[in-house]
Amino acid sequence: MSQGASSGAPTMRTFFSNRFVQSIMLSGVFLQVGIWIRNFAILLYVTDMTNNDPKSLSLISVAEFAPIFIFSFIGGAFADRWRPKLTMVWCDILSAVSVFIIMITLYYGSWKAIFFATLVSSILSQFSQPSGMKLFKVHVPDSQMQMGMSLYQSMMAIFMILGPIMGTFVYYHFGIEIAVAIMGVCFLLSALMLMFLPADRKVEKGAEPRTTHIWAEMGQGFRYVLKNRMLVTLGGCFAVAGLAIGLISPLGLYVVTENLGLPKENLQWFMASNGIAMIIGGGVTMVFSKKMLPQAMLTLGMAVSVVTFAVIGTTHLLWLALVMQFLSGFVMPAIQIGINTMIMGNTEESFVGRVNGILNPLFMGAMVITMSLAGTLKASFSLEAIYFTAAALFVVGVLIMLPSLKYKASAAPQAASE
Repeated sequence: MSQGASSGAPTMRTFFSNRFVQSIMLSGVFLQVGIWIRNFAILLYVTDMTNNDPKSLSLISVAEFAPIFIFSFIGGAFADRWRPKLTMVWCDILSAVSVFIIMITLYYGSWKAIFFATLVSSILSQFSQPSGMKLFKVHVPDSQMQMGMSLYQSMMAIFMILGPIMGTFVYYHFGIEIAVAIMGVCFLLSALMLMFLPADRKVEKGAEPRTTHIWAEMGQGFRYVLKNRMLVTLGGCFAVAGLAIGLISPLGLYVVTENLGLPKENLQWFMASNGIAMIIGGGVTMVFSKKMLPQAMLTLGMAVSVVTFAVIGTTHLLWLALVMQFLSGFVMPAIQIGINTMIMGNTEESFVGRVNGILNPLFMGAMVITMSLAGTLKASFSLEAIYFTAAALFVVGVLIMLPSLKYKASAAPQAASE
């Protein structure tokens, strides 16, 4: 599986000459363009149509994240069954088809159909994302795994800067119909890039007999996670982090408009500040990732987030809010790379889809619960109180992770048998 794990300078060249890396990165570029135009164009469109109604803004987030909770279990199990390349290609094609249907509906029908575009795309991603993780495990040597995660994270950080600017520009200059059309084209281009991935391996048939029912395989996945204390710890951390992020993610607009007294369009500059910090943080994390345990990176990132959340929710000073937003973005790669490395390092290839399908809903389910309540809570409590609650939840996450700093990365294979 892991060839090409040479040391030193050749590693970088080997990594970038990997056909999987080239195809998955190009696909990711088109996907990120489509997703960010979708996120910001739909956000601005809904605020215009509802006059900044907080419940409608929460509904966008629920439409995006609720399917992740509902379909992640099933999607992860099917990712371990189906051919991953084919799954990813079809998911992008179906996403594009759904977007073009929405474009027609928007033209002839109700504006509320826009929520459906987010819904379908989110459902399909639950089958595509674990397939991508599985292919990563197959085609990238273990010695290059951290580098791969860091590079992918850096690409996402670049789009944290460009994405909001692109989405805002496209919506205000061309309107929602063109924004939706661009989204559909991006999904198709992503599918085209995925066609260049190495062919799916046919050996997988012998690996695990498919006479077992899908629900039995999901049960095996649960037992696998429960036998691995690192994955159990990560699951607890996921749940409280999801509750915290769900509380504040629909409310960033109000930090800009209420606490700082700026027009809503300025949200894009806060996202850009976050993105610049993520690029810098990604580089720093890549340097230190070999010297730090992934659970240490995750714990440190969460500890810093406690401070940034508390300050962002309470300050009325623009410069301080931007500094905290920057700091929040700076530690985000440590959190993301720590999580991904812990999952990949503690999971066998044949269980990657199911482990993702079990852990992600803990995060997303918790996030959807607080996200769906965020609009109502905003009407009853101050922004400061909500952000302080999110910071307190992150303190709980840090406390859950602290005991894991004692153990080294435990090898996943032990939990596999039976």
